[in-house]
Amino acid sequence: MRSKDNFKFLNINSTLYKTRFGKKFENRKKYHPSDPNVLTSFIPGTILDILVQEGQHVMRGEEVLILDAMKMQNRLKSSVNGIVKTIHVGRGEKVSKGSLLIEFKDPAL
Repeated sequence: MRSKDNFKFLNINSTLYKTRFGKKFENRKKYHPSDPNVLTSFIPGTILDILVQEGQHVMRGEEVLILDAMKMQNRLKSSVNGIVKTIHVGRGEKVSKGSLLIEFKDPAL
């Protein structure tokens, strides 16, 4: 029988539950919210075209580059209103899933 020291508290919708956690739950990858100021590739592919330049002002929803993946041309859009800080890729470059493509900065800075 397990000792009572193995109990932990789980917070679900502001309600605390006293329970034991399994190894799989304890070793899970922790959630980290994505940074809206970076654009990463959601699928491996090839950069076909870059539609912006560093220092350019962009609006949320504006197309910034075209990623060719699985014979489809995916038009990636800005998730923020801001300025293109750094472009980390070039035309024809192959990228893997999760690769950093473009960094944005707040126009007020």
